[in-house]
Amino acid sequence: MTSLFDPISNATLALTMALIEKPSVTPEDAGCQHLMATRLAQVGFNIEMLPFHDTLNMWARHGQGKPLFCFAGHTDVVPSGPVEQWHTPPFTPTIIGDTLYGRGAADMKGSLAAMVVATERFIALYPEPAFNLAFLITSDEEGPFINGTVKVVETLEARQEKIHWCLVGEPSSGQQLGDVTKNGRRGSLTGHLSVKGVQGHVAYPHLADNPVHKAAPALAALATEVWDNGNAYFPATSFQIANIHAGTGASNVIPGELKVMFNFRYSTELTAEQLQRRVYAILDKFGLNYQIDWTYNGLPFLTDSGDLVEATVAAVEKIRGITPRLETTGGTSDGRFIAPTGAQVIELGPCNATIHKINECVSIPDLTQLTEIYLQLLINLQQRLSA
Repeated sequence: MTSLFDPISNATLALTMALIEKPSVTPEDAGCQHLMATRLAQVGFNIEMLPFHDTLNMWARHGQGKPLFCFAGHTDVVPSGPVEQWHTPPFTPTIIGDTLYGRGAADMKGSLAAMVVATERFIALYPEPAFNLAFLITSDEEGPFINGTVKVVETLEARQEKIHWCLVGEPSSGQQLGDVTKNGRRGSLTGHLSVKGVQGHVAYPHLADNPVHKAAPALAALATEVWDNGNAYFPATSFQIANIHAGTGASNVIPGELKVMFNFRYSTELTAEQLQRRVYAILDKFGLNYQIDWTYNGLPFLTDSGDLVEATVAAVEKIRGITPRLETTGGTSDGRFIAPTGAQVIELGPCNATIHKINECVSIPDLTQLTEIYLQLLINLQQRLSA
């Protein structure tokens, strides 16, 4: 008799545990991709390792010359934090009741295991599927995201290798598995603002120029500006100050410079260039002596319809008996590097309540059902193309 909670009989649970015990803190992969590659090679995947500087990436492909479905994800995890605060060792996968604990359990080694097992089962059912399959796996998603998915996508684009449909296994679910599918993400633009003044003694303000005082009204204007009203798929664009610093630490010194870091999470109603122009206009209105350096973290993307969305929704409905909400909220993901190539991109994975936290965990029944959802999604695409 098989059991969901027995790694011997539950292939997804066993692989998740094997991945968790590898301490793959960004940018280390720690052997995770080799473990996945070995499994995929056994079912006919061609494995291509693509190391860039300190990051290991894997591109695995099954078949040539047909529309391409890609599972995308990352083997790297965030640091465990204080180990003594975990009730079980973070890199020792531990089952307590119906829950699996360990760093990466939800973000996103459980998804990786479900992808591999679902793919193995799909190829057993359809040895020559109507579409090709691929895995794009990186060890640089939680870090600076410089040498990971973005580099692999550049490599694929250079050789005209196109992804048609992509599922990113980020933990998208909220209250229960499958209740949310991300069909897009907001763009992210960071500004590093430096406002120049003249340092001086606080007792002689007429001999100085306080950049904090001069910038305060401008920052208030930026914070209260209505950038847009969003649209049917995206919430309104938000502006948030993330860090602010000025002064020497002494109470009797007027600072000579104010440094502010701010971030936009923006919808498809605006471009990064439009946001920049409006920021400049507001700062110029207040006559500031300033400089801004910009960091483009990712463009907004949206997959509002098509085969992938329909096949995914149908899979969740069949396996879970619920209809997922299509949302674009939350942070960024590596989907932002894949979508600009023209691919349809969605994100679907476990519940996100414990990601990046002490005692990160995932429901074992959810791991099993996530595998079933991924398998059903592949079957749905197969049936659509074969009809």
